[in-house]
Amino acid sequence: MFRVPLATYRLQFNGSFRFPDAQRIAPYLAELGISDLYSSPVLRARTGSTHGYDIVDAWNLNPALGTDDDFAALQQDLRRLGIGYLLDNVPNHMAASAENAWWMSVLENGANSRFLHYFDVDLSPVEVQGAPAKKVLLPILGRPYGETLESQEIRLGFDREGLFFQYYDHRLPLAPESYRIVLRTCLETLPQEEAAMELAELVRSDEPIPNSRFLKDTIWRIYESDAAFRDTLDRTLERLNGAPRDSQSCTALDSLLDAQWYRLAYWRIAGEKINYRRFFDITDLIGIRIENPEVFEARNRKILELVAQGHVTGLRIDHIDGLHDPAAYLKKLQLRIATGTAENPQDSRAENGRAFYVVVEKILAHGESLPRSFPVSGTTGYDFLASVNALFVDPQGLGVLGEIYRSFTGLTVPFATIAYERKKQIIAEIFPGEMRGLGKRLSALAMFDRNARDFAPNELRAALAEVTACLDVYRTYIRDFEISEADRAALRRALDCARKRSEVSLDPRLFNFLERVLFVDPPEYLAHERERWLAFVMRWQQFTGRVMAKGVEDTAFYCYHRLISMNEVGSEPGREGDFDPVKEFHARCTAIARDWPHTLNATSTHDTKRGEDVRARLNVLSEIPAAWGRNVRQWSKRNASLRIDGVPDPNTEFFLYQTLLGIWPLDEEEVAGLPQRLGPYLEKAAREAKTHTSWVAPNHDYERALVGFAEAILHNEAFLAKFRRFQKRIAFYGFLNGLAQVVLKATAPGVPDIYQGTELWDLTLVDPDNRRPVDYERRAAMLSEAKSASPAALLRRWSDGRVKMFTTWKALDVRRRHPDVFAGGAYEAIDAGPGAVAFLRGDSILVIVPRLVSRLVEPGRLPLGDVWGDASVAAEGEWTNAFTGETIRCRGALLLREAFAAFPVAILERTQSRP
Repeated sequence: MFRVPLATYRLQFNGSFRFPDAQRIAPYLAELGISDLYSSPVLRARTGSTHGYDIVDAWNLNPALGTDDDFAALQQDLRRLGIGYLLDNVPNHMAASAENAWWMSVLENGANSRFLHYFDVDLSPVEVQGAPAKKVLLPILGRPYGETLESQEIRLGFDREGLFFQYYDHRLPLAPESYRIVLRTCLETLPQEEAAMELAELVRSDEPIPNSRFLKDTIWRIYESDAAFRDTLDRTLERLNGAPRDSQSCTALDSLLDAQWYRLAYWRIAGEKINYRRFFDITDLIGIRIENPEVFEARNRKILELVAQGHVTGLRIDHIDGLHDPAAYLKKLQLRIATGTAENPQDSRAENGRAFYVVVEKILAHGESLPRSFPVSGTTGYDFLASVNALFVDPQGLGVLGEIYRSFTGLTVPFATIAYERKKQIIAEIFPGEMRGLGKRLSALAMFDRNARDFAPNELRAALAEVTACLDVYRTYIRDFEISEADRAALRRALDCARKRSEVSLDPRLFNFLERVLFVDPPEYLAHERERWLAFVMRWQQFTGRVMAKGVEDTAFYCYHRLISMNEVGSEPGREGDFDPVKEFHARCTAIARDWPHTLNATSTHDTKRGEDVRARLNVLSEIPAAWGRNVRQWSKRNASLRIDGVPDPNTEFFLYQTLLGIWPLDEEEVAGLPQRLGPYLEKAAREAKTHTSWVAPNHDYERALVGFAEAILHNEAFLAKFRRFQKRIAFYGFLNGLAQVVLKATAPGVPDIYQGTELWDLTLVDPDNRRPVDYERRAAMLSEAKSASPAALLRRWSDGRVKMFTTWKALDVRRRHPDVFAGGAYEAIDAGPGAVAFLRGDSILVIVPRLVSRLVEPGRLPLGDVWGDASVAAEGEWTNAFTGETIRCRGALLLREAFAAFPVAILERTQSRP
């Protein structure tokens, strides 16, 4: 039952890539060496969804991806090929859409909805025209409510599904009691015949409104069969909708809207007024209460069914940090899978409660470990990405890059400060409502504490914002009164940071109180309040990850550009040059082999900021910082006349040149398409930075100037001549880094994960650039060619990508032939000097890859043979090179010039213990 993949391949399902498409490429994936297909969510999503995370129906497969028979046919072929299926599951949120019946029930019935407790909604009283009411705030309007109403953008309609409000693509139900208002208006003019009598029975004031489904069916039946009623209702709706340019005529519709369980509002007030938990700041994705037992069963019903049927052999859990109690959810999931698929659940339980292969989308900060309380096999691999990427950064050169960056841009603020400031900005601009809600809860706790009750609510809120902005991990995992040392350490760092940063503006006693609360340690006389303190902490923990993601990933990463290949989740963009990446890599691999041997190793995902080979290229800048500095200054001078009103500023220009270096195509025919890719990306990056423009307040003049500059320099031949020469140098060393990265991903402890299409060079940017269609017919043909070509021929034409595909195929073949070594084999670091990384898996697989190759060879010359001199690694016995078939015999030492005699990376398989 506990299937561990040998290698996974991530596919993004959508309307253009469906179940039959995956079925067609399954043989190719098997030939490449993939053991498990790994896909985006497949439950029914909102119509037109391009990603599947906006689920509207948790009980059915997404018809946009194919039929149930299509899915079954895919599964049948996967089983025939021996391929498992790792499925993305989304327990944190659903789409707040008219297609979501659970959500529509809440909007229609409010506090009376049987699904109200499914969603994380606060229906505490609010004031509506002076009268208290409990409403869900829906900030979906493109302009203020009054303007929207008077312009007749909100219309009342009727069809088989009942009465509804239509606002562009939004369809909203009416509360059952509202039907009385509309039908009574009809009855005033309707002839007193059978239809009128039946309608009158439905709307008697002293009778409860009947079942809404019955009510709608009855009205529709009468509407279809009775012409008089049909005409009366149509005229009533027309009258309620008002007349053009007559503001008084919309009063009745305004009153009807006020009678609903929701309030329509201008989208700009979402941050201030929203009263449901969103997925980050996305208003149309609403958080669900998966911690509720009924919600857990309802939301996971189809997933558990697919697991029980054997269709799903592993699960990826999306956004684990958004859950109220991640450990409890994961434990219950494992239990339900075990009891639903095993005759004797206890026999199927694996170590640490892992009866089923589960990985979590968890961003680990540098030095952070996955909680051992999680009954999972590991993460989706961002921590590996950060570790392997750092291997190809020269720490000394990184320090020089920092000096160049500061000199060119004039910016001297360290990244840690930028991250803190941007998190504060996010709290103030995007999450003020959420922070206000947490502040109210904290103030309520303070009222019972004699040492805290005199703190003003705004002071408590400010202190909490400071600690939140200072937290250097995405969240802590406190769930009871036993707090792990890792959580204690993270909270101490955050509190110390908050005290220092606000020592002038805030009373230090605020942080004394906050420290007691966050450690769930009330005074003795408040011991009975401990559960309330814990409830507050668990709510706060759901919030901190959102601040980290929006403040750092989606803001600070777009503001700090010293070396943008390091601006990736889980990485440390601002670290100084005093680290040893090889030592750190070996330490991490040793720990992973011991604690999480089945975690995923990723280098590109659907969410990475840049493709894996973009990062591999840009890391080369740390090896040749002086040359980079000279070039970037020359380029800036050559392009100075193309700036429009000072746009771009030096920081953005620095970012732009790195971006171009990273994504410049290897195929000359693709260069013409760069403006179409670059323009939307620059607009997105500028808005994410929130410096000159933003999503909330777009500065279109600035954006046009920025994109115009980028397009202009792409036609500046004087610049391009210089740029292309330097770019080719970077691309050559980047290809060598890319091959080394493939080998490390395939052989380091963990399971290699390949994102769709990246078996060839991955020179993409963030979504949507990295979700463009993949040509699998071309890849299948190239794999066949790569298998029959010599390594030397592939290296001569490295730019076509076949050498990367060959390296991937050969590395995965080694995994296939030595499953026990990679599933649980030991990891032993081997000293290979500063220019290489080497390690032993088990006793039979020796891996060696180069790093910082620009020190070794000139651009265009492969680092093969004698260029390695007398460099060696400790080894004994006879070995066969998986890429070339060469046999190497050694006594005590293996010369790197032999390991890299014909191919620039090496996986050596032991054939004899002694020469």
